[in-house]
Amino acid sequence: MEKVSAAKARETFADIIGQVSYAKQRITITRRGKAVAAVVPIEDLKLLEALEDRIDLVEYRKAMKEWEKDGKKTIPWETVKKELGL
Repeated sequence: MEKVSAAKARETFADIIGQVSYAKQRITITRRGKAVAAVVPIEDLKLLEALEDRIDLVEYRKAMKEWEKDGKKTIPWETVKKELGL
């Protein structure tokens, strides 16, 4: 993965966007030699978001099983909204 300083990234932003969008490169932005951000193709971002959603779903299902195992019941969203005056 190519590394570019923040100062250089400011100067060459259009080129960086081109490298990422057309050549599908990933570029790390650094500040004082430390990685602080990355510019990645949109396909990479979509994949990352899908993975995060999948992890969230697995954690949700695990939490619900534990909740139900303890004999607790869920409260319908409509009931919560009504109680909160929403």
